[in-house]
Amino acid sequence: MSNLYNIGLDRNPANYQPLTPIEFLERSAQAFPGHTAIVHGGLRRSYGAFYDRSRQLASALAQWGIARGQTVSVLLANTPAMLECHYGVPMCGAVLHAINTRLDAAIIAFQLDHALSRLVIVDAEFLPLLQDVLALCKTPPAVIVYDDPEFDGPRVTTDAPDYEAFLTAGNPEFAWLQPQDEWDAIAISYTSGTTGDPKGVVTHHRGAYLLAQGNALTASMAKHAVYLWTLPMFHCNGWCFPWTLSAIVGTHVCLRQVRAEPIWQALGNEGVTHLCGAPIVMSLMIQAPETVKCPLDTPVQFFTAAAPPPEKLLAEMKEAGFDVTHLYGLTETYGPAVVNDWHVDWSDLPPEEQARLKARQGVRYLPLEGLDVLDPETMQPVPRDGKTIGEVMFRGNVVMKGYFRNPAATAEAFAGGWFHSGDLGVIYPDGYIQLKDRSKDVIISGGENISSIEIEEVLYRHPAVAVTAVVAMPHDKWGETPCAYVELAEGQEASAEALRAWCREHLAHYKVPGRFVFGVIPRTSTGKIQKFALRNQLRATEDA
Repeated sequence: MSNLYNIGLDRNPANYQPLTPIEFLERSAQAFPGHTAIVHGGLRRSYGAFYDRSRQLASALAQWGIARGQTVSVLLANTPAMLECHYGVPMCGAVLHAINTRLDAAIIAFQLDHALSRLVIVDAEFLPLLQDVLALCKTPPAVIVYDDPEFDGPRVTTDAPDYEAFLTAGNPEFAWLQPQDEWDAIAISYTSGTTGDPKGVVTHHRGAYLLAQGNALTASMAKHAVYLWTLPMFHCNGWCFPWTLSAIVGTHVCLRQVRAEPIWQALGNEGVTHLCGAPIVMSLMIQAPETVKCPLDTPVQFFTAAAPPPEKLLAEMKEAGFDVTHLYGLTETYGPAVVNDWHVDWSDLPPEEQARLKARQGVRYLPLEGLDVLDPETMQPVPRDGKTIGEVMFRGNVVMKGYFRNPAATAEAFAGGWFHSGDLGVIYPDGYIQLKDRSKDVIISGGENISSIEIEEVLYRHPAVAVTAVVAMPHDKWGETPCAYVELAEGQEASAEALRAWCREHLAHYKVPGRFVFGVIPRTSTGKIQKFALRNQLRATEDA
């Protein structure tokens, strides 16, 4: 029998529009045209001007020949131009490809070719890098150069058009293009490619719209919140915060570089309410000289992903005036889609217990429909005992469309009707999940699975350890044993023997690292530890 409520009640322009986060900027510009949207050095740009410039960019791109579904790449720092690209590029129907500025030329060239990029908008600082990139491209895209007044380094001479001149050719009243379908791609972001070529993660307007609002709800962002850009906007499109801020008519405070002094200046001068970053950003802020820091009038919300921050760092952040919330997600989920939603009564628990609870990744974001820990072989949920390890899987509207031009990887990622994260974890009786390892990071010693995260958590509790990462190293008898890389805290000393004794106190004997290596641990531009680089170092040492 047909549903009576569907008869004669069809979609039409009056009752249905595809969801898109671009609408947030249009509304803010209409309702609050004079409110400050962007702060960058001495620049103060209103929502009215932000919207007009974004439309100008869209118009200029369309006049240049960019059509629906084509790719526009950007190699930019956290600047006003990067924000304009998050609106202007999709406003002309194109797909935004934000490039990690720390990558080498060969990887960027692969991305440009794979994404079929037609145009690159590049910051003057990164023009020498792009010139190396273009020499490696099979089909080099055209180039437009953005000369940021806040960049105080040397400029390279170029014949490429200037961004501001390109913009002025556009129409600030351009009637921007709605997506034909909210499933249309809004962006493509590339994974790290540590086990092969990077994969192009395609996201759509609907997911970006939903996660942008989910950010505001999860972060309890009030209208006119002030957000400091310590998270790179190239990373999962800044976790969708470029669109979130327009939804709440907030203010973007841009930073070209993540350094302690400008961060504290912005906190003191701009009334910052929210910022995001990896634990390394917290350490940078806390370790700043006292002459640089300033007292905070009200608590500032800090959202962190990657590994759980050490208990000591959480305590220092709280003392400095920050409320830290742990998030978890992947490029394939538009950034964070899981939050350690804090219960009020947890704040009354002893600090050690609070730290244990804060180490959990948490529960799903509001716009995520499904989150569970499943046995990847049977696709059945593991027991909710906080002990049984399975694979963390996602399902819902904030999961990617798939991997661009890679149907095999897409099919593998979505096997069984869930997105397979590749992360191993447990789920507790209250439904909160906790990561135990990446599947490729599990150490298998004598048939026993060892979680590198468990060892790292123990090492982080040692007062001399600032940063640590544990990876597998070959062993003649056991197959693999743990190897711990350690960065010592400033002014602290610890020997391998001392750390080994500490681990023996807190871990089963077979989990104690067989080797400790002291030195600087390689990280990505977003602060994540590069375990693949450590494994490569280890292999090189073994082969030598």
